[in-house]
Amino acid sequence: MNNHQTRVYDSILGLLSTEDNPTPIVQLNRVTPFKHAKVFGKLEWYNPFGSVKDRVAANLIIDAEEKGLLEEKQKLVEPTSGNTGMGLAMIANAKGYSLTTPLSNAIPQEKRTVLRFFGSNVIELEDNLCPAPGAPEGAIAKAMSLADRPDYHMLNQYKNPANPEAHFKTTGPEIWRQTDGTVTHFICGLGTCGTITGTGRFLKQQNPEVQIIGVHPVIGHDIPGVRSLKQLEQTELYSPAEYDQLVEVDNETAFALCSRINLEESIMAGPSSAMALAGAFKLIPDEPGVVAVVIFCDNAFKYASSIVKHIPEMGSPKVTSTQEILAGKMIENVRGNDNLTTDIDGAAEMMNQDEHFVVDVRDYETYAKSHLPGAVSMPLKDLPSLTGVLPDNKDTPILCVCQKGNASLSGTLFLVSLGYRNVKSLNGGTLGWVDAGKEAVSEE
Repeated sequence: MNNHQTRVYDSILGLLSTEDNPTPIVQLNRVTPFKHAKVFGKLEWYNPFGSVKDRVAANLIIDAEEKGLLEEKQKLVEPTSGNTGMGLAMIANAKGYSLTTPLSNAIPQEKRTVLRFFGSNVIELEDNLCPAPGAPEGAIAKAMSLADRPDYHMLNQYKNPANPEAHFKTTGPEIWRQTDGTVTHFICGLGTCGTITGTGRFLKQQNPEVQIIGVHPVIGHDIPGVRSLKQLEQTELYSPAEYDQLVEVDNETAFALCSRINLEESIMAGPSSAMALAGAFKLIPDEPGVVAVVIFCDNAFKYASSIVKHIPEMGSPKVTSTQEILAGKMIENVRGNDNLTTDIDGAAEMMNQDEHFVVDVRDYETYAKSHLPGAVSMPLKDLPSLTGVLPDNKDTPILCVCQKGNASLSGTLFLVSLGYRNVKSLNGGTLGWVDAGKEAVSEE
């Protein structure tokens, strides 16, 4: 028999969170700027498979089983940014199902490795950090193509009502009970929006005055598991009319606060948890009686590579050659040089000029799936041998693009070295262009 008091269970699935077996909430004492308001982090890595998404994974499968949609040894397929896939993989192991998870190769290596370790068939694709519904050749499109086969079933966390229902049945009741009904603000990062929508509905049902606050990243962000406002428009569970406030947080703020939470509170929260807390600090009033609960969706261990990227001093020192150092410095100088880089609007202005040239330095296969109108495929590794297609006029405006705005910096440097005087690298790359609602074309 499962016994929460003695912590003895028939199987690992008995540890799944419920009102009687909640994940803990912990008051923050050092990083909070408030004198009166109390802020609690709800530590979701205490779920059996390490994140808030365990609740969703369990309810998606339970719902499908109750509706008779799953057969013995069923093949499941689900696009993921990592955490839902991990929960599904482990629950599938326990129940005898298999799982295939198409995902973006921009997801931290730690998550992709653990998904494979948990037994998932991982299909890595060029896609946004979070899969985007409707994106051509993205993780969701790949999952749906597999789901069309009779031997696969897609649970679809992005529109399945069983996602927010999981939080209506568990997360909301837990918070209400843990705060003795005194919670005044609920704050959550926005991804599929199942957590904020389901939990918010329960809390509003108990007390309509509870404030439901959604926190989202900036366009072109690098915070795994959450979505910018533009991405949220494509998510069917996003219900802004049900939220009281929305607030935006940038990469720098999220990763800096992530470090502080770990160092000052000894709470091992990940970057999306810090993003949610930063949003809470922006909007919560510092008044007596304010009790805020922030979802800390998972821990920092899955994001070591992302943390090192944004907080380089956390990485291991390595010996690099003088040539590598100089090349790296040159590329970083390009990144911060307004004369050699441009944002989305600036790129659009360049492309509106009668004479312009767009160089796409990605590999041809990626280029063919989606690229800027009129862009010429010139993969970075082949660029020195393809200079014959470049304009003769060295003053021609040239826009250099890649997937995210990194490789194009090297391309820009090379083109400048050839004597071109009006070359700019597109910040955010093709993904940022599409994310901003600009037109992209395909060769397929």
